[in-house]
Amino acid sequence: MTEKRLTLNTEKRKAIADVFQTHFEQNSPKKELHTKAIADYNTARTKMKVLAETVVRHHQPQEDVDTIRSMIAKYNRSGGELYKDNCFYFTAPPRMETDYEGNPKETVDEEHVKFSLGKSLARSYYRDEIKAKGLNPDFHVAINNNYDKRSPSYYTMESQVNKFTGHETSSNDNNTDISLKQEWENDFQLDTIGTSYCHSRMFAVDQETFEMFKMYNSLREQVIMAHQQLYEHVNSKMEKLRLGLKSYRYFDQAKSLADKLGVALNEGILNESSSMALSVYSPENLADLLTDKVEQTREEKIAIARAVMQQQQSVN
Repeated sequence: MTEKRLTLNTEKRKAIADVFQTHFEQNSPKKELHTKAIADYNTARTKMKVLAETVVRHHQPQEDVDTIRSMIAKYNRSGGELYKDNCFYFTAPPRMETDYEGNPKETVDEEHVKFSLGKSLARSYYRDEIKAKGLNPDFHVAINNNYDKRSPSYYTMESQVNKFTGHETSSNDNNTDISLKQEWENDFQLDTIGTSYCHSRMFAVDQETFEMFKMYNSLREQVIMAHQQLYEHVNSKMEKLRLGLKSYRYFDQAKSLADKLGVALNEGILNESSSMALSVYSPENLADLLTDKVEQTREEKIAIARAVMQQQQSVN
């Protein structure tokens, strides 16, 4: 008796595609570069914190900071201003260049050095952690700066990721938890004399020190670039794969492809995706989900949406 071939549908193709994507990411040379970029940045960050403090304390000695603090305690803001800062402007020695009329002019290069966790860096630096939460850390690089592609789902994912990294909060959040963003804020702050405006303070350094700060900024940007390159490398494969899976009718066709590429694929992952939908649609669970007081989990909402889509496709 011939064994019945397992027929694919949209949900099963999605489950198969997820297995391939995980394999492509884990084995991508761009993944290694992304991991290395984060490690290089971490090493540079540790060194640059020491260097930044040395420079700032050279220009603003600790005894001056202590004096102003005591003056503030006595005279409030009339005694001066102190601000805990983790972003700094460093300036290189002046250099001469020629303007558009051919006249010599003095130019001072600036380097804006930040130790805070910006949104783009957070999504790249914590890509694995964001993905482990079931969120999409690539939503912003996927549109490739084409903001016309920002759909409602884009803004939904943006909000969810921002909440995870700490760049978006609400009154319902647990205020006792320290966000990733706040962890970085607490990790490095220097008492600086002056206002909260970072650009109001310029710290002059020699050319060698200036180049070191430039290198640090370059390594910070490299984390973001490596993330984008990883996404592009994997996405190019996934676009071809999805076209292939769309043409496949049976699981054994996908299995044959997986075997050729060394991807561990078995029917179990199809059963897992189907069992979620079945469990959600059991009479007991469905009754609970239809009760207004019960909040559905993200997994349950996804399973219901997929099941509805499957039902619509079978009708069509």
